[in-house]
Amino acid sequence: MDKTENESQLARAREFSRVDANIPLASRLVPPDENKDLRPRVMGQIDTAEFRSLPDVEDKALNNWMKMLNAKLDAIINMITFQREGFSSLPFTNVNISGGGLSFYSKDWYNVGDILELKMLLPLMPPTALYLYGKVMKVEKPAEGYLIGVKFLDLDEDIQDLIVRFVFQRQRDILREKRK
Repeated sequence: MDKTENESQLARAREFSRVDANIPLASRLVPPDENKDLRPRVMGQIDTAEFRSLPDVEDKALNNWMKMLNAKLDAIINMITFQREGFSSLPFTNVNISGGGLSFYSKDWYNVGDILELKMLLPLMPPTALYLYGKVMKVEKPAEGYLIGVKFLDLDEDIQDLIVRFVFQRQRDILREKRK
């Protein structure tokens, strides 16, 4: 890939708002033999076509109680899933993130063009655990570690919307902090 093509891809990745954040994140180089069927995914998300919500019960108090109990069970299942998949032990990492990609500091060196698996937890309500894949677009060597710039690959609109929602929420939080 020549320099102008790389710069053009970086410019396209910047079409989204970006924000600095400190989030749980781990990266892993995806070996070439695993590059075929990479699908970004949200952990703990179930196919709603498979599981329909319970029908409402005539007794309003019982109906509300059942919905509250169902929400608590969902939260417990998500916590167990996060722990089982290792999301609760991810190191906090400073990132600059947008709907198109992110940059982060790493102790590991990656080459431009490498494909990374990014395992992250977005602090939304409820917290959202993601497996994302990205192509390394930029590698810089500042004083300590490496600054890695990644363009997300094959994001579906729902996952991209979650990331954009996080970016806007974080921007609002930063503005609130400045006003104090």
